[in-house]
Parts: sequence; C-alpha cells; structure tokens
Amino acid sequence: MKNYTVRRYSSEHFELWNAFISTAKNATFLFHRHFMEYHADRFQDYSLLVFEDEKLVAVLSANKVNNVVYSHQGLTYGGLVLDKKAKLSSTIEVYKSVLKFLFENNIVKLSLKEIPSIYCNVFSDEVNYLSHICKSQLLMKHAVSVISLKQDVAISKSRRECINRGKKNNLIIKEETNFEVFWNQLLIPNLKEKYNAVPVHTAAEISLLQKRFPDNIRHFNVYHENELVCGTTVFITDKVVKPQYISGNENNNELGSLDFLYDFLINTFSKGKNYFDFGPSHENYGQNIVASINFWKESFGAKSVVQDFYEVETKNYELLENVLI
Repeated sequence: MKNYTVRRYSSEHFELWNAFISTAKNATFLFHRHFMEYHADRFQDYSLLVFEDEKLVAVLSANKVNNVVYSHQGLTYGGLVLDKKAKLSSTIEVYKSVLKFLFENNIVKLSLKEIPSIYCNVFSDEVNYLSHICKSQLLMKHAVSVISLKQDVAISKSRRECINRGKKNNLIIKEETNFEVFWNQLLIPNLKEKYNAVPVHTAAEISLLQKRFPDNIRHFNVYHENELVCGTTVFITDKVVKPQYISGNENNNELGSLDFLYDFLINTFSKGKNYFDFGPSHENYGQNIVASINFWKESFGAKSVVQDFYEVETKNYELLENVLI
C-alpha cells in the first residue's frame, strides 16, 4: 500500500511546486507561483501538495474562505494537478487523501472549477469521475467557445466581409508591452459603461505578469490613422491561445477592427497551436447565454467545450475507500 501525505504550501515549496507544474499533465502557467502570488494579498492561500512517500505527485492551487476551500478563485480554472504518469488507481488515493486532509482540518467543502480539456496535455478527467463517486454537487457549467486549429476554420460570409473592411481601412496591428493606453482609453471605460465592472488585473499587474511570463502573455493593439481603435491581451499555453482582454472603440463595426484583429490572431498568430479559446458567453452564473456574443464567436467557426464547477463535502472521502474491486 502506497503512503500519501498532504501538506500545506509554504514558501519553502516554491521551486518544487514550479518544477512539478512544468511537467504535469494538466497544468498551465497560471498555476506557477509567480502568477498566483501577484494577488496574494486578496486571498488566504490554502494550496496543497500531495506526496507519495517523498515524491510530489499532485498539487492543488487553492484558497480558503471560512470553512470552504476553493480551487483558486483568482484563476480562470483549477482543480487537482497531476503527475504526467498518474493513473486512475493512484488518483483515487490522491483525491481521497486531499479530502481526508481537508476534513481533518475542519474544512467542510471543497469547491472545484475544472481546467477545460483543451488545456491538458493528455486526457485528465479522473477527478471529474471521482467527484461523482463522492456525490459532488454540480454548481455551474460553462459552454466555452473554441476553435480547433487543426481543422479548417469555417468563417461565415458576414465575418469575412468585416475582416475585408478592416483591410480596406488599412488597419495596422502592433504588438506592444505598454498596457497603460489600452487599459485607460478602451478597456476600463468600456467595462465601466457596459457592465459597471473593472478589469481583474490593473495595468500595473498585467505588466508585471507579462514581464514574468513574456512567452505566455502578449498584447496587440490595432490602429487606424495612428489612433488606437482596438486591442487584446492574449494568454498562451502549450496548446491554446486565449484572448483574456479585448476592447474596441465606438467605430469598431464601421472599421471592422475587432474582426480584423481576431482574423490575425486565429489564422496568423496561433499557427502551431491546437485551439483558440474565445471563452464563455454567459450571464447569471451560466444560466443564460448572450446570444449576440455567442453568434459572433460561432461565426468564426467556434464550437462548445464544457467546463464544470462543482463542490464536494470533504466527509465523503470515505466513499472512495472501495472504488476499486
């Protein structure tokens, strides 16, 4: 019988954690401690490491609120990150060890948001299955709009017309590392006007992260006659390109700037990747789809990939005792 030990993350694990993330089968740069810790003051970290004897075999990026532990609320996705050689049988023991550790430390529930399958290096649905065994409650589903870049991208006639409009207007795309102008002129005002919201990252924070992860975070602005009309910040993983922020001015439809930019991102910038992730088009915790936004994404050829959000009572670790027969 293998022996599994769960430990709370501390700064002494920094290098070990990051080395594990770099080879795990279902991790991206978002789980790197340099990314997670830019907003450490906003969350009570409760990240966990799981050891098989003295070998690190799994980690969980997490934070704690009262007596609930969340797969980190500051990240787009999370869940149990596993060793590239992990099998279902060992993952049963790993997940059971995590739940038992949380239960013994007075944590009542573990809330998980899965990493979408497109980000994983290999299939990695073990915890989804085991959460069913543990009688987890499904909290929410996201329908994430994704283009498979290994197939011909079927762009609609209307999108092509808008892309050609951008070409006729002589739009220019520039990659830049100064985020201030885009944040202040387009992103912040538009989010405030449309959603009464602010960006998750400040311009200073995204600039810091870009310096830490220059290959993973890149920014493009679109100009018309030297005026900034549109821009996007993209997150790049081994397989996926994802616009994290996108915003344009009021002349977007007339100029075709947004479609022109996305055509560049999908057909030129993303070469060599497997997927282009538009993200979800939801409101009301996934209960409603914004039809116009979803239509726009699908007109680029996007299809839906599901991301699950669920929570499990930690006392249910006992339900994993006799899964293997």
